[in-house]
Amino acid sequence: MDLGSLIETHGYWVLAAGCLLEGETILVLAGLAAERGYLHPFGVVVVASITAFIGDQVLFWIGRWRGPALLARWPSIAAKAGRVHDLIHRYHTPVIIGMRFAYGLRIPGPILIGMSPVPALRFAVINAFGAILWACIVGGLGWLSGRLAETVLGDIKHVEIWLFVGLVAVAATIWLIRRLIRK
Repeated sequence: MDLGSLIETHGYWVLAAGCLLEGETILVLAGLAAERGYLHPFGVVVVASITAFIGDQVLFWIGRWRGPALLARWPSIAAKAGRVHDLIHRYHTPVIIGMRFAYGLRIPGPILIGMSPVPALRFAVINAFGAILWACIVGGLGWLSGRLAETVLGDIKHVEIWLFVGLVAVAATIWLIRRLIRK
């Protein structure tokens, strides 16, 4: 089985699983796969938007239901709570949209917003817009990376596996550096 067949067979469910959590790398790779013709661009945006929306809605309700207990259990989230709550009270619409793009707030952000007085329906509407915007921008970066590679290298069919591997390596390196910096 070649790379294209693997992506066509498993691409959408891997994308959905990745977008439930911190899905930027998976979404960039899905955007690249869409540019290469293995996935449909609209399908990538729809799957990413829906699963990112659902993931944040679940986290929001976890924050509403068990927020204080989570803060007591995870001091790293509690350390961010004061600053995030101040921002939510002043600028809740941009914060709800922007937390999706902020490293380190993708998971605790919706939990902390769930602990705030932001109405659930308002969060859901803004979250839906943010999820669509995020899917378009991050997936678009993957699409553009494929276009850029073709512009620079010409026909990339013979090196596309290395392009996918390279993007994964870059993402893993960034993740590792950030993890080491935090420690």
